[in-house]
Amino acid sequence: MLIGVCQTPEILGDVAAARDLVHDVARQAAGVDLLVFPECFLQGYQPTPEHVRRHAMRCADVRLDVPGTVVLGMIERDGDRFYNSAAVFAGGCYLGAYRKTFLTRGERVFTAGGAYPVFRAGGTTFGVNICFDGRYPHAAAAIARQGATLLAFPAQNMMRREKAYEWQEKHNALRRRRVAETGLWLASADVTGERGTTHLGLGPTCVMNPAGQIVAEVPPGTVGVATAEIH
Repeated sequence: MLIGVCQTPEILGDVAAARDLVHDVARQAAGVDLLVFPECFLQGYQPTPEHVRRHAMRCADVRLDVPGTVVLGMIERDGDRFYNSAAVFAGGCYLGAYRKTFLTRGERVFTAGGAYPVFRAGGTTFGVNICFDGRYPHAAAAIARQGATLLAFPAQNMMRREKAYEWQEKHNALRRRRVAETGLWLASADVTGERGTTHLGLGPTCVMNPAGQIVAEVPPGTVGVATAEIH
């Protein structure tokens, strides 16, 4: 199975531009079985009530014209509730979504999810955790228990500049714990760039094998796609 992990610029509140970027990346990554995009990528990660209520949408209403399978971070609306979700599409058709289980204190606008669905792509079973989920062994273990061999991991680490440098190495250290516990491959996608003068995104975006080794990565602070064959 050939997997691609996407390190993108942050796009806030412009769904059309985000969707165009998904289509561009998919065309450039022809032959990739699974593409992973960052957390809340479609509308942009800004967990304020104003942003979420304005831009949230039903996962099934998203239209993609791409081959292969895509894991797309987005802000989901379901009735009067909002979720930090990762929607899964195959050949442009919506298959289902994972809703972030472990929310940060700044994500009170969202409702926590409670289910860990798994999906198939390229003959491989995979599940999803989102960003802060990675601090909790339960989230990855729930995927492994269902026979998955891959954990897709959308994240969004646009942080205050001092925190971005402080955490640059810590993100993958946490992820190594999860793969050591579960034996899963892990494919993370993140944003990069600056938000004004206060915030900085460095990634990391990589594919990690069950031994915790990085087998493909996008360099910190750069936009791009890293691909790896997983077994």
